[in-house]
Amino acid sequence: MIVVLRESADATDRDRVRALLESRGASFRPLEAGGRGLFVLEGEVSADLSRTLATLPGVDGVLPLRQGFVLASRRYHPEGTVVEAGPARIGGPSLVLAAGPCAVEDREGLEAAAEAVRKAGGSLLRGGSFKPRTSPYAFQGLGEEGLRIHRETADRFGLAMVSEVLDRADLPLVSSYADVLQVGSRNMQNFPLLKALGKVSRPVILKRGLAATREEFLLAAEYILEAGNPRVILCERGVRSFDPSLRNSLDLGSVVLLKEMTHLPVLVDPSHASGDRRLVVPLARAAVAAGADGLLVEVHPHPERALSDGPQALLPADLMALSRDLEVLAPVAGRTFRRAP
Repeated sequence: MIVVLRESADATDRDRVRALLESRGASFRPLEAGGRGLFVLEGEVSADLSRTLATLPGVDGVLPLRQGFVLASRRYHPEGTVVEAGPARIGGPSLVLAAGPCAVEDREGLEAAAEAVRKAGGSLLRGGSFKPRTSPYAFQGLGEEGLRIHRETADRFGLAMVSEVLDRADLPLVSSYADVLQVGSRNMQNFPLLKALGKVSRPVILKRGLAATREEFLLAAEYILEAGNPRVILCERGVRSFDPSLRNSLDLGSVVLLKEMTHLPVLVDPSHASGDRRLVVPLARAAVAAGADGLLVEVHPHPERALSDGPQALLPADLMALSRDLEVLAPVAGRTFRRAP
């Protein structure tokens, strides 16, 4: 159970809660986050103690642990959070476009993709140098060489660098290069990694797991927030369904609900949601209409030669077409978007 204090709660209010918990022999852990005091209770809590806590002055709410995404909840943080990442302000009035290849393969290809991203009005260059692949024989990324190429290319084109981190052991290395750290869907519940990401100062894009509920998604974000990093960006990338005609099914209802449930920014990845470049632009348009704060898409100058996820990567011309759509759609969705002059 989690006892959430009001923002106006003072030391007397906190001491009163602490004294009650100690008198009942409760095992608890006090926390301070988001300007509020929290008491996390471990083990079984009686209904009587729960009711008594809820009536104390200064207490805003008493939640069961399974509903404990207190720091991510809009209930306790009604204003939306804006996360700054290089030139981008994710969650603000402007739509954010993050694009690039699935994996950093070589300098020439990444530079071509980066040029397309900049011309399309993008502000973040995505690309993986450590790749989680279903098959152990598939391309796993270039490692630090890829990070170096990615950093140099992002700087050359004035873009922020987004790169995936797979393991706690890689976190210091990836953090030393990337502006934004990405957690893929397979690692959404890699709790040791999430805790470690809470200790760094970089923004984190957290992708929804293949079969994760929204509550599980927000609790994963809570791990990062609770560990001390408030710069979390959620990314809806579709969930696995029974239909084999699509790689995944994009859950746009989730975008609407997440914007109601949490103050954190929400991106949509239509590339992984469909697995088919023909569907990426229509799904991206739908995501903007649903209220997404931005898009995370894949683009590659030669998708037929891509070492990872070529069928879902847009061509540079496709990305420009999407950017023209975003200029038209953004005002309808109450946003702004501008391509590069």
